[in-house]
Amino acid sequence: MQHGTGRRDFLKTAAGAAGVLLVKPATAFGYAANETLQLGLIGCGGRGPWLANLFHEHSKTKVVALHDYFRDKVRSAGEKLEVGEDRQFVGLDSYREMYTHDIDAVAVISPSYFHPRQAVDALEAGKHVYLAKPIAVDAPGCEAIVAAASKHGDKLSAWVDFQTRMSPQYQAAAKAIHEGQIGNIVLGQAYYHTGRLHLQTKPGTDVAKLRNWFFDISLSGDIIVEQNIHTIDVANWFLNAHPVKARGTGGRKVRTDAGDCWDHFVVTYTYPNEALIDFSSSQFLTGFDDICTRVFGSEGTVDAHYFGTVGLEARKHTIPAESTGDIYKNGAIANIKLFHESIATAKPINNTRQSADSTLAGILGRMAAYEGREVTWDEMMQRAEVLDPKLDLPENGPDTPREPVER
Repeated sequence: MQHGTGRRDFLKTAAGAAGVLLVKPATAFGYAANETLQLGLIGCGGRGPWLANLFHEHSKTKVVALHDYFRDKVRSAGEKLEVGEDRQFVGLDSYREMYTHDIDAVAVISPSYFHPRQAVDALEAGKHVYLAKPIAVDAPGCEAIVAAASKHGDKLSAWVDFQTRMSPQYQAAAKAIHEGQIGNIVLGQAYYHTGRLHLQTKPGTDVAKLRNWFFDISLSGDIIVEQNIHTIDVANWFLNAHPVKARGTGGRKVRTDAGDCWDHFVVTYTYPNEALIDFSSSQFLTGFDDICTRVFGSEGTVDAHYFGTVGLEARKHTIPAESTGDIYKNGAIANIKLFHESIATAKPINNTRQSADSTLAGILGRMAAYEGREVTWDEMMQRAEVLDPKLDLPENGPDTPREPVER
């Protein structure tokens, strides 16, 4: 079950022709004929079923099909979401069978490495796509999704669920910046410092590697792509651009018990007009936890914290610091409502380009840090590196139980 070479070929085809899945498409906006939106869920770990419940609670949606590589995850989600075994799909590629069923949309909440194939195949099968960030782990994966979403954009919604983009506090700050209330942005800070993630099972096999995918570069994109994208996305949003180059460093000093992801990064991003963003991140801390994007303009400052407050202080304008509340949950609910409404009203939405640019900004920083030199955006796109986890999974992999891990 080696999938690296196949994925590389898939990405080339998908980016150029936007898809290879030969499935008879469902009616793109069939919701009008149905009382409830029929949703398939790919990825039955923690966030997948949590999002499914939000779909149930905050929109006229019913999860009717499930997919995950691991059988125990699918069974657990099936019990919680009341999805029968005949709509539970197990293994790497069985999600394709889900697409042949009568579903309107699919939520792709799987490990980031699989997003391009699963999302592009869904669009080619005539399904709307609700996609977790980051949209991919490499540049070709990003461009494949953008191409497929553009190809089907007149009929299908493709929406990536960044919570900050739906926050009224962040929206007010971004609007003020774009209106020039803090003048010309000279530089800023973007950081994501938090505690470590825990292992799901004892490492040592490729099956365990898939359960512990957060710790693997090729499956997650490393922390700068998979996690830190939240603050990098806000930097792109506030500056209304993506970086043109980056220089970075970092390493792996504390969280060394599994995988190959780094546990800290320091990157200097250069944006158009020589605006600089000082980025740093860590994922092992005790005693400090914050996600912040702060920009300094010629006339003022915006200080925005994911789990905190967002405010603006300028010479002629002030936005008092206001709490973002439960942005993680409320942002997801707002995205779900918007996604559902777009399908119900036959007005498709698509934010894959901006989401790709934020993912690519993380990839740019990763490349610059790994290589310890300046890397330009154009070089990154031209190199078009494809990450490959080289998974060699046994036939009974889906039924392999978790092994306890000491914490």
